[in-house]
Formats: sequence, C-alpha cells, structure tokens
Amino acid sequence: MAEDILGDAIWDYHSGNYDQKVVIHSSLDEQDILPIPYLFRDYKAMPVLEQKALELCKGSVLDIGCGAGSHSLYLQEKGLDVTALDRSAKAISICSMRGVKKTVHEAILDFSGTKFDTLLLLMNGIGLAGRLEDLDEVLVHLGSLLKAGGQILLDSSDIIYMYESDDDGGYWIPDAEGYYGEMTFQMEYKGNKSETYNWLYIDYNTLQRAANANNLSCELVSNGEHYDYLARLCPLV
Repeated sequence: MAEDILGDAIWDYHSGNYDQKVVIHSSLDEQDILPIPYLFRDYKAMPVLEQKALELCKGSVLDIGCGAGSHSLYLQEKGLDVTALDRSAKAISICSMRGVKKTVHEAILDFSGTKFDTLLLLMNGIGLAGRLEDLDEVLVHLGSLLKAGGQILLDSSDIIYMYESDDDGGYWIPDAEGYYGEMTFQMEYKGNKSETYNWLYIDYNTLQRAANANNLSCELVSNGEHYDYLARLCPLV
C-alpha cells in the first residue's frame, strides 16, 4: 500500500504518540476500529486459537505479517528460531526495537531462498491472497518455503454470518461475481488513507479443497467461538 497506515499507527503507539484510532472502511459499507494496542498484547491476552497455534509451532518459524511482533517475541522466548516478516518497514523496525532478533522487510510473495519448519499466518493472515482465484498462487509459494515435514498454521473465519439469513437457514448474498468471503478494505489514520486493498476470508471447506488441489493436506485443528477456526496444512507425500 502506498500509505503505510498500519506501520504509522504501530510506530506512534510504541513511541507514545498514539492519540487517534485506525478506522477500517469495508466493502460491506461498514466501519470498524482496529485497536492498535491489541497488536502489542502478550500471550495471556491472545485468543485461544492463537495460543494453540503458537504451541504447535516447531523448529524454524516464519511469522508472516508479523505486525508489532507479539507472536514472534513469544516464540523467541520459548527458544524457537523465529523470523518476523512484514511488508511494513515501520512495523519491522518496531519488531527489532521490541527485541525480535530476525526480521525481514518484504512481501511474502517476494520472499524466497529460505525454508522453514513452520509458516505462521495468524489474524487471518491468509487473507493476503486477496481473492479466491489468487489463493492457489499463494499456497504454492508457501509450500515452496517449507522444509520436509513442515507445516503451515493459519486461522481464518467463515463470514457467512455477516449476511442476512432466511427462515430455511440459507443466506442472502448480494448478486456479485466472486466468492462471498472476498472483501475490500481501506485504512484511515490521522487523515491519511491507504489504497483500497483486497482481503480474503475463507471457510474451512473451501480452504481444504484449495489445499488438496495444491498438494497440501488440510487439518481442522480447532474451531473458535464465532465462525473462526485454526487449520494446519502440510505437504502431501
């Protein structure tokens, strides 16, 4: 994104200058608030699905879309060899300031050359695919970053609940091309706006089909409290 809205807000919070909220505008004609202090939470304040994912991490770990580095710091303190990756230069700087030893400032699709035992994509990190039609490319690339016996841990949500339901238990989804979990967002902070960007929320069954089509197994590790879930993907042998 041309404007590094999230990086600016993370930087301001860490520097003690955070006095405005990050507003999220979505394609559902809704506004939401991204609580930046939440990105600095410790393990005890993390959702159960995130805690479970962190406990399942093994070996060398690539924390994709690391943000302020809270997951990386926890894994590092556990003794794991973790690398924090984010496309935001300011987020990566804050990770280093907070004590993350290994960082990479790069978009995941541009990153290559190193393989890991665990790829971690939390807070709906798989959303970076943007659209369902682009998920295959992302899964193939992620698979290329795995060592033998490696795993991809990710959480996402089935956002069908955001649409109106009928008496028969079905849902009214507006006529439009594409998958209902495809969203567009725009961030706003201190009068600056990001470019509009695509983001993907994917139901588990659709994820499983996409994973299998790209030579990855897909295991439902755990369901969350509200249409969210944690999945583990591994190369098929």
